[in-house]
Amino acid sequence: FMKGSPAQPLCGFSNAVVQILRLHGVEDYRAHDVLQDPDLRQGIKNYSNWPTIPQVYLNGEFVGGCDILLQMHQNGDLVEELKKLGIRSALLDAEKDQEKK
Repeated sequence: FMKGSPAQPLCGFSNAVVQILRLHGVEDYRAHDVLQDPDLRQGIKNYSNWPTIPQVYLNGEFVGGCDILLQMHQNGDLVEELKKLGIRSALLDAEKDQEKK
């Protein structure tokens, strides 16, 4: 749940989430523009008990907002969470390429 779309995020935090997912090579995900539906925008905040947008869900489970996803990216937890979903982070391949040089 974000403001805008992955192709055209409409806030810096939504853009940051899109960029983090791209860094990991995650491209196959659904996004919902909360700016198109005020009821959805408020409803998702109520559902998750999280006051801000974007909101990230992995396999239907609420993870957090931009700050949480950034923290998971920085500490390596996102690689592990993606692995649980059967997704290999592109950062693992980038690390191997760096080791070869």
